[in-house]
Amino acid sequence: MRRTPIVFALLSALALSGCSSQSEPGAQSAATAGSAPAAASVGNFAVITHGAPGDAFWDVVKNGAEAAGKQYGATVTYQGDGDPGKQSQLIDQAVSKRVDGIVVSMANPDALKEAIGKAVAAKIPVVTINSGSDSSKEFGAITHVGQSEDVAGRGAGEQLKAAGVTKLLCVIHEAGNVGLDQRCKGAQETLGGSVERLQVDVSNLADVTSKVTAKLQSDKQLNGVLALNPAVAVAARDAIKDSGSQAKLATFDLSADVVTAIKDGEILFAVDQQQYLQGWLPITFLTLYKKNLNTVGGGLPVNTGPGFVTKDNAEQVAKLAEAGTR
Repeated sequence: MRRTPIVFALLSALALSGCSSQSEPGAQSAATAGSAPAAASVGNFAVITHGAPGDAFWDVVKNGAEAAGKQYGATVTYQGDGDPGKQSQLIDQAVSKRVDGIVVSMANPDALKEAIGKAVAAKIPVVTINSGSDSSKEFGAITHVGQSEDVAGRGAGEQLKAAGVTKLLCVIHEAGNVGLDQRCKGAQETLGGSVERLQVDVSNLADVTSKVTAKLQSDKQLNGVLALNPAVAVAARDAIKDSGSQAKLATFDLSADVVTAIKDGEILFAVDQQQYLQGWLPITFLTLYKKNLNTVGGGLPVNTGPGFVTKDNAEQVAKLAEAGTR
């Protein structure tokens, strides 16, 4: 996993301040598990995302956050809920506990604005991740960690165009998630053909397969499918087989199944936002902020992607995905 000079500088700063213990990638935080004494903790940080427990993508984010907590001696508590109302409640609970920092993903920024505002008013530093970068600074977060969904979408559109796709089905798996719409818009800008959106429910993958199959059977001009989630990508792969379509498939984000499908030629590529960093970097930044009042990004997001996993590098990435860091 390539680290930029700014990350090396941050690690050096932490080492100089006495946070030099090492851990294996993806290891659970000792402080989180309750095995580290409270006095040893350099901070108590809450990570609150819109990812449901057991989601392959968000499990990697969790791994990154917990590994950083273990490395720095911080207590890290991870909670995920796809309901923005419940996510707001989790933020409120973290504020009431007077945590030292909050990491939050904003798939629905407007729904979280009040809760994040309470955290900022309580002088609790907030780092936003993954979604909602356009609202991060406005809401008072000290930085945002993620990828530009517009840029990532345009990159996906360019690669699909080069593969000969002229009519694309963009499969949206979470209603109201602004980042997903940005991905589809970006792909539409560079594809040069037409893009049709299909709303599905990520919690019902059998229905995803059924709906994508029906679209491909009813519109023979669809020769490309862009999934925005690894589980949806696998369901779309099955739909392409079931429908007898020759549509080319690409996806956002990784899982072990997606990497295998890329190696087997069933998926062209995956847009990789390196979600492990979206867990690891915010804990790093909050630790630095607590210890030294450092801020990162200068008002601009810290980008973790996009990168692309293709058949050329899938074998290497597969080993990392098995370890829970990609």
